[in-house]
Amino acid sequence: MKISSQDALIAVDVQNDFCTGGALAVPEGEKVVPAINRIGQKFENVVLTQDWHPEDHVSLVSNHPHRRPFETIELSYGPQVLWPDHCVQGSTGANFHNALETTRARLVLRKGTHRDIDSYSAFYENDHKTPTGLAGYLRERGLKTLFFVGLAFDFCVRYSAEEARKAGFEAVVIEESCRGIDLDGSPSPRIGA
Repeated sequence: MKISSQDALIAVDVQNDFCTGGALAVPEGEKVVPAINRIGQKFENVVLTQDWHPEDHVSLVSNHPHRRPFETIELSYGPQVLWPDHCVQGSTGANFHNALETTRARLVLRKGTHRDIDSYSAFYENDHKTPTGLAGYLRERGLKTLFFVGLAFDFCVRYSAEEARKAGFEAVVIEESCRGIDLDGSPSPRIGA
């Protein structure tokens, strides 16, 4: 893989809660870490995303009495999965996996910080209107091709890659460096033209 100064690696949500033993563990999630670290050494531009929910976040099942994890509810922006409480701001589960190389990151983008709206994508909240600021950050630096790795392949990696394409960036998902939740056959990224 040939990398240029106009390329960026976007490492999505490689956090304790998405790894074995975490509150919302992706099967073998931690196994992506060595590959991400190896790939990250090739990039001048590395961005890490981090799920960062307030305790009263709308996506956390504990905030919905009489609901169960993985149920779907309707919110003003559409369907919302109720997730086990995960990546709560300041918690150990919200920290990056301890083996993830973070010192090369030029930006850590925290998402899912608004109480009333979830954010799978690194570019937009789930209302598809509220930007995270990532597109502007990347454009200001002249970055054009984005390589996506991380967790979970079928949610946050998928939405981030699809939104990157919509925002005019080239998007490449490095599948060997991703793992998915596979919630009821959730779809993989479709990053074609």
